[in-house]
Amino acid sequence: MKITAVIPARYASVRFPGKALAEIDGRPMIQHVYERTAQSTLVSRVIVATDDTRIADVVRSIGGEAVMTSPSHETGTDRLAEVAAGLDSDLIVNVQGDEPLIDPAMIDLAIRPFLEESGLQMGTLKTRIKCLHDFLSPNVVKVVTDNRNDALYFSRSPLPFFRDKWKDLKDESFACGKLRCFKHVGLYVYRRDFLLQFAAMPATFLEVSEKLEQLRAIENGVKIRVVETEFESIGVDTPDDLHKAQEQYRKQSKQN
Repeated sequence: MKITAVIPARYASVRFPGKALAEIDGRPMIQHVYERTAQSTLVSRVIVATDDTRIADVVRSIGGEAVMTSPSHETGTDRLAEVAAGLDSDLIVNVQGDEPLIDPAMIDLAIRPFLEESGLQMGTLKTRIKCLHDFLSPNVVKVVTDNRNDALYFSRSPLPFFRDKWKDLKDESFACGKLRCFKHVGLYVYRRDFLLQFAAMPATFLEVSEKLEQLRAIENGVKIRVVETEFESIGVDTPDDLHKAQEQYRKQSKQN
């Protein structure tokens, strides 16, 4: 099975322009993402999909592969699909370009169900919510799944809603594992053919309402396998997030 990881990375960003080139320990963020993705044991090829020559030049300077894509794409999925259309891969893994601390094991974990179930079209990850702030934050996407670990729904609102315990929720309720609530980890695996179909589907009501592309698949009746992971990463959307990623990187370096 041919498995290609594609890392969408654009220079323009409303909250943090040029974040792909922001440095962590003296190296651009996109380099961290590329090198960690390349350590996946199941991925055979890694490509950075970008609309900016500065990002492409950085990737190529470290011996990586970069593909220039249209600057008119509205989403990372559209950029991903443009690259996938020219590949003969079986699976396409979407690794976010703003996840500099992603663990390669997370990528392998998301891929493995596809090696065993030929009917799977799309997959992603979830990790346990450990504090009340994350449960309530609209910036933390929550997910609920069925008994097969297929997604029932993703939302920026708290999921599930604890009707009888709402006023009693505390950090300890989540930290001790008493409440099994999960946040979504934005890494996706697609069958290549499905990815091209998915990108061509019109936006749906729930997708537009929540600003979550994965709801387009659910509204069209497509199952999304959600694998639990103990690993956590830090998505960099703002300069403050970058500082958090830098601090976490330093902690990991000391531990290693």
